[in-house]
Order: sequence, then C-alpha cells, then structure tokens
Amino acid sequence: MATNAAPEPSDPAPGGLREPSASAAPGVIVPFAGQASQKLSEVLQHLIAEFAARAVTLREVIGVLQGRAYNLLMLLLALPFLLPLPLPGLSSVLGLVIAAIALRLTLGQKPWLPGRLLDRELPPKFFPTLLSGASRVLRFLEVMLKPRMLWLTDSPLLVQLHAFIILFAAFLLLLPLPPGTNFPPALCIVIMAGGLLERDGRFILAGYLAFAFNGVFFTLFAIYGQRLVQYVLQLIASPPPG
Repeated sequence: MATNAAPEPSDPAPGGLREPSASAAPGVIVPFAGQASQKLSEVLQHLIAEFAARAVTLREVIGVLQGRAYNLLMLLLALPFLLPLPLPGLSSVLGLVIAAIALRLTLGQKPWLPGRLLDRELPPKFFPTLLSGASRVLRFLEVMLKPRMLWLTDSPLLVQLHAFIILFAAFLLLLPLPPGTNFPPALCIVIMAGGLLERDGRFILAGYLAFAFNGVFFTLFAIYGQRLVQYVLQLIASPPPG
C-alpha cells in the first residue's frame, strides 16, 4: 500500500522545502520553493497555479507542499467546514485524511496516508474556491501566527497531545450530525494545525479553548437534541384533537 508519494529531500532548503530543479520540464509539478515563513496565502496561490483547472489528488498536493505538507494539509482540509462551501461526497474524505494524519502524530510516528486516500481526487477549482471563501480567515492567520511559547510546540510529548485533540475533533467531523455542527470541531482543527505549523504556543492554547467549547456545544446539543426528539415523538403519539 502506498504512503507518501513525495520523497524526502536529500538536501532540503531552509524550512524543509526543496528548491525546484532548474531543468524541470514545463508542466512538471515541483515542490513549493517557499521558505518556512512563507505566507499561507502565497502557499495557496502556488497550489492554485498548479491545480487551477483540473482535478488533483492528495498525493500531488503533498508532493508540492513538501516540508509543510501535513500540518498545512490538515488546516486546509478543515477550512471548508468553516465555510458554506459545497462538499458533495467530500466531507467524509476530508475528515478521514485529517484523522489519519492526526492519528500518526498522536502515536509519535511520521504522518502516513493509505494509497486509497492519497489517490482520491479533489474536484477541479477546489483550491480557487477554497481561497476565495477563506480569504478573511487566512489573512487573520497570517497576521496572528508567529513562533512563540515554543515549549508548547517543540516538546514531542506535547505535540502528541495536541495531535490527539485534532484527532478527536476529526472524529466529530465524521459523525453523521446535522448541518452546522461541523463548525466547532473544524475551528479547533484550524487553530491547532495553525499553531503546529508556525510553532505558535498561543494558538495551541487557543486550540484547547476551542476544544473546550466543543465539549460545551456537543453536551448542550445532546441534551436539547434529546428533548426535541422526545417532544416530536409525543406529538406523533398524541391523538388528534376532536
């Protein structure tokens, strides 16, 4: 079974990203040559340039992103759940990819995806649609994210704990819940993944607050959802007037 199609660079550029070869033939996809401090919107613009008008597989996206691939991929794939974007047949796939990456990170292992997910195609214009819908979110992340409180991001054990929070939130995305309930777990994933991506300990703490909000939200949802179901059943069971 295939794993990550993008090979590890033998002589990586700063930030773990490989510079494209000068001899690369036209039309050949090359890894993103940006630095680790590259803005998120610029990373997405590169993806749009590569995959603007055709379907794209996750294998190709990971090959382009290289060193920033997995944390950035979790962030990008959680963004559509924050926006009113149509995701026919894709929501479960996006949640599975996030969960698979987070599970490996939780176990302290290198991220890995099965070939079936790697070769799953995202629809044409997926990234242009995502960027147009998420531009405000990305601008906020660009301004706010920066390396700080590194003790929260540089400890392998703490990173495993952060990844577990993302894994749990991804599991919530996979539940067959009513529309609108995906927002809280997706928000938690975006904040956590952004903090891991830019080594921002404050964002990691904000991610835990978002996780706590998920606990409150779904507790209230379960309580009042159960009451609503009971009320509807009582209406159905009650005899008609007259």
